Amino acid sequence: MRYFIFISYKGTSYHGWQLQPNSITVQKILDNALSVVLNEKISTTGAGRTDAGVHAMLFCAHFNSISTDLTSSTKLIFRLNSYLPRDISVNTISKVLPDANARFSAISRTYKYYISRTKDPFFDNSSWYLNGNPSVNAMNESCMVLLKHSDFTSFSKLHTDTKTNICKIYNAIWEEKDNRLVFTIRADRFLRNMVRAIVGTMVEIGLGKINIEEFEQIIIDKNRCRAGKSAPAQGLFLTDIEYPVEIFI
Repeated sequence: MRYFIFISYKGTSYHGWQLQPNSITVQKILDNALSVVLNEKISTTGAGRTDAGVHAMLFCAHFNSISTDLTSSTKLIFRLNSYLPRDISVNTISKVLPDANARFSAISRTYKYYISRTKDPFFDNSSWYLNGNPSVNAMNESCMVLLKHSDFTSFSKLHTDTKTNICKIYNAIWEEKDNRLVFTIRADRFLRNMVRAIVGTMVEIGLGKINIEEFEQIIIDKNRCRAGKSAPAQGLFLTDIEYPVEIFI
């Protein structure tokens, strides 16, 4: 049987989601927990990869198991959460069709990026403490520019194995919430480092270092070196992944 497992994790202590030699990753910890609790070798496939230090309020992975119906066990999630470290939690496990894929079946993904305008020790590992006061209005103008384009090579990590840099951004917006700025972006897919590169470049707009016309030209040029520096990893959260309802059993 194939299952989707939905988890949350704080990425501070991990070298991202994906398995890496000689590194502690979320996937490695989760695979081990599932293998021990289910008493069989489990290997998960994630909905994507998150970089070191990036968090997930909701992340999905799929795996196959010889168990006929894991969803009927009310104690399974409790046992997994008891075994897992405090910064990783299992939320739900769902049975899906045999060809359902956590990565390729996704319809959309949503990220949020948090910027703190004041020093706050409680958000030290979950936001970017920015020494400055960027204009939210200017950054929201740049969001409208994003929606006009589909090739985001300028915001992609260099030398990846991605076959295309085409993405469909459905919405993007900056909001002020107390002493924090929150950027929300939803798209059908994201390139490696894309959201952090967009945030870093938009902050330059908010601080008056570049204008809207220059921002659009950066996108058109398809040159990562022209865009701004990537925003720090700790402010980025994967918050939602949407799947078609018909893949769930």
